[in-house]
Amino acid sequence: MTSTAQAPTSGAGTAHPEHLGHVIFIAAAAAMGGFLFGYDSAVINGAVEAIRGRYDVGSAALAQVIAIALIGCAVGAATAGRIADRIGRIRCMQISAVLFTVSAVGSALPFALWDLALWRIIGGFAIGMASVIGPAYIAEVSPAAYRGRLGSFQQAAIVIGIAISQLVNWGILNAAGGDQRGKLMGLEAWQVMLGVMVVPAVLYGLLSFAIPESPRFLISVGRHDRAHEVLKEVEGDKIGLNARVAEIEHAMKSEHKSSFKDLLGGGFFFKPIVWVGIGLSVFQQFVGINVAFYYSSTLWQSVGVDPSQSFFYSFTTSIINIIGTVIAMIFVDRVGRKPLALIGSVGMVIGLGLEAWAFSYDLVGGKLPATQGWVALIAAHVFVLFFALSWGVVVWVFLGEMFPNRIRAAALGVAASAQWIANWAITASFPSLADWNLSVTYVIYTVFAALSIPFVLKYVKETKGKALEEMG
Repeated sequence: MTSTAQAPTSGAGTAHPEHLGHVIFIAAAAAMGGFLFGYDSAVINGAVEAIRGRYDVGSAALAQVIAIALIGCAVGAATAGRIADRIGRIRCMQISAVLFTVSAVGSALPFALWDLALWRIIGGFAIGMASVIGPAYIAEVSPAAYRGRLGSFQQAAIVIGIAISQLVNWGILNAAGGDQRGKLMGLEAWQVMLGVMVVPAVLYGLLSFAIPESPRFLISVGRHDRAHEVLKEVEGDKIGLNARVAEIEHAMKSEHKSSFKDLLGGGFFFKPIVWVGIGLSVFQQFVGINVAFYYSSTLWQSVGVDPSQSFFYSFTTSIINIIGTVIAMIFVDRVGRKPLALIGSVGMVIGLGLEAWAFSYDLVGGKLPATQGWVALIAAHVFVLFFALSWGVVVWVFLGEMFPNRIRAAALGVAASAQWIANWAITASFPSLADWNLSVTYVIYTVFAALSIPFVLKYVKETKGKALEEMG
């Protein structure tokens, strides 16, 4: 007979830390990376038309400057894991904070269009790092009993960052007399909008010095004494600390490091489950959600809304995004992932379809007719609400759960990369498509929202209530 080594048990699964408030602070500090992720992603919304005017560029070139940050995002996300494993999670956060700061200063003081693009790539790299490190760190320091709720801090921080950036943009625009190129503190208003990100970037860096390194990383580099201290800090001293360290070591040694080769198989290069993950990522972006955050003020101005109002509508859309995210966090474990995705798809089809109808009307005096204008505004908020309460959260839950243990890490990497590429495709193509035919552009997004329904029904399996070991 053969015996199988059993992992030590420490009782950590039921541990309730004595200082829960401190654990919440640690998770919230790490989630500042998510806040910067959301802030940097959306702040460009307030500068699009000013950049077009300042550098006299067409829609295609403008789109590349806006979308080029996503190239940095892809690189940052792909390399963050290895950087964090080599130098630690905290050092990785600090690098991200420095890059955010440099990007904010450079974007506020560009010499020309080319170096603005360069600063956006650097900011994108920081976004990519933050998108990987934040959730990983929070998962590693959170007590099991609170991991789900603390893990949701990252998504909440992202949507709050989007909303705050739109509110700040609106305030700066009003301070500059409603002109995106109006002077403020010796700079044009759009430059101030991009430069203000220095404040949360520096705060993120300072907070990183106030939180402990991940126990998992400390154990991996042999710093067991410090790992004991951190575990006591976040999980309390009622658990067996020696057993807990041994438990983590056992898990790390028994982990299978998934590789790209593990994903191959089936009739179409990848295993079918990997294609499902890619499909979820692509549909999440091809409904055009990031148009609402990168270009909404430009969109509203193109149909006759004055700049100040367009910025305000961008802010209200962000508030709707927060509300939808909270709804998803409440119901994703109660209703299930698949029903929530289907509800969201139906709602998005309605919202996008109404927008396509409204934008099909000719402008009268530079504006949409009153009825169509109100329909477009309400429909845009409906679309964002249904996306946020479903696909905005559900896709990330699915991607974290749906893959077998053996290929989870590699498959998640491929799916996330597909998401960045799809995000880039939509972001880079929107200005040119909108110049060609805004209504047809929204018809395209509506079609993808509609196609997501049969895709979910046929190919996506519910993961609610299943252990990760059951996936396959």
